[in-house]
Parts: sequence; structure tokens; C-alpha cells
Amino acid sequence: MRTFDLTPLYRSTVGFDRLANMLDSVTRLDGNQNGYPPYNIEKTGEDAYRISIAVAGFTEDELSIEARDGQLVVTGRKEEEDGANARSYLHQGIANRAFEKRFQLADHVRATGATTENGLLHVDLVREVPEALKPRSIKIETRGKASAPAIEG
Repeated sequence: MRTFDLTPLYRSTVGFDRLANMLDSVTRLDGNQNGYPPYNIEKTGEDAYRISIAVAGFTEDELSIEARDGQLVVTGRKEEEDGANARSYLHQGIANRAFEKRFQLADHVRATGATTENGLLHVDLVREVPEALKPRSIKIETRGKASAPAIEG
């Protein structure tokens, strides 16, 4: 049983709709994807990340990467083989089925590039916090404080 009732969360919070929707979508999406294709998420620097997805058998033309609505969507579609080019397998262990993988991106995270290497699709991500949102130091000044009178000896 993998169903959770998030109704109390919606009722008792204000402004956390995105978080509640993420929690709700995680429970729905994980059951449908069955872990295919396998992937890794690694931290490559202070504000840099890399998603590596196993896409053996897919060409670059059969893969697409899209960033939309705070999500990174990676899609793989194999072209159907017609009767003349169809292969006859005795055993087919390499899955060539279509897939769509969704990754929820945090605020200010964007994809900077993608490469394929040895059957892996690498998507590089970077977090760029705008200057206005970075913490800054504020100098404290003293105002109207009279200097203490000197005591003469």
C-alpha cells in the first residue's frame, strides 16, 4: 500500500502548495517508472550536480531533454523497426523501451549541458543564486552616543 492522504497537509498550510504537490507526485511517479532506466545523481562541486542515466542502445537523436515548470524531463523514444529491418531475437536482455524520467529541480538550478559517453547520458546542472538573494553583511553604526566625559585627576 503506497497511498498517502495528504489532505491534512493542504488544509493546515498556506503557501506550501508546491511542496505538497511534489510529495503527491513522488508517490504517483515512482510506482510507474519501475526504476527504468537506472540513474545516478552526484554532486560534482559546491553548486554543481550531474545526473547520469543509462541509455544503452539509444542514439542522441532518440533522446530529448527539456526543462519546464521546475522539472528536468528526459525522454527516450526508439523508432519502430519496419518488417524488412525487424530483428529476430533469441534473447533480448537490453531494454529498448521508451521512457520518460522527471527530476524535480530546486529553485535557481538549471541545466548547463548534456553529453553521452559509453552508454550514459550525463546532464550537468548548476545552482545560481541571484545576487539579490545571497546573504549580505550589514554594518552596524552607532548614532547619538555622547562620548563619556573625561575625569580629571
